[in-house]
Amino acid sequence: MPFIEAVDLRKTYRVGKVEVQALCGVSFTVDKGKFVSVVGPSGSGKSTLFYLLGGLTRPDGGRIVIDGEDIAQLSDAERTRMRKRKIGFVFQKFNLLPTLDARSNIEIALDIAEASLDRTYFGRITELLGISKRLAHRPAELSGGEQQRVALARALINQPAIVLADEPTGNLDSKNSEAVLGMLRQSNQELAQTVLMITHNPEAAEYGDQIIHMRDGQIVPPEQDPQWTGHHDDGGRGAGAGDPRSR
Repeated sequence: MPFIEAVDLRKTYRVGKVEVQALCGVSFTVDKGKFVSVVGPSGSGKSTLFYLLGGLTRPDGGRIVIDGEDIAQLSDAERTRMRKRKIGFVFQKFNLLPTLDARSNIEIALDIAEASLDRTYFGRITELLGISKRLAHRPAELSGGEQQRVALARALINQPAIVLADEPTGNLDSKNSEAVLGMLRQSNQELAQTVLMITHNPEAAEYGDQIIHMRDGQIVPPEQDPQWTGHHDDGGRGAGAGDPRSR
């Protein structure tokens, strides 16, 4: 059974008197422990898909089944509990609290989830992400790459089954982007989290096991994605020589 199953997802937004179809019958499955990249141009529907998968909004139609539970049928309170228990979020904007040091910015996720700190796990992920010696520093004292790693640690600290990352390298230079993507991939492999990453960047997308291409609110073949011209898509069959996934 797939760990995540989206079936005929539909979402329409109203802008004044105009209806905008953000998703038009999107269906796909994701197996547990996979790293999936969702790519497409602006307006393709990938951000709407992100919010639906995270339980941040409801679809107008269709089903979203996560670990056997249809989250579209949950109440607001139940979806909030589900997010606390199963999902970690990483955003393009780091969303760190400027008055707190890195350690407190990570641990605040535990406070929200009313969970206790696992010191061994905390040490493991901060070491994995290369920030164990920067925990006493506030965001203004950290580089952009370090801030995003703190944000990633915050997403991982509750040991979620799923990590949803929305343009996690959008505010980073190429060097820091590669570092964060490598660490996201490493955390996926070593911590066994299922990762769905929204990105407009074909190079970033290639870190995934599986790539979903979106255009005009639908899943499309790679050749219909104008940003994918000239890029190789292996359909999620694994990493080969020179592939970012083999690093």
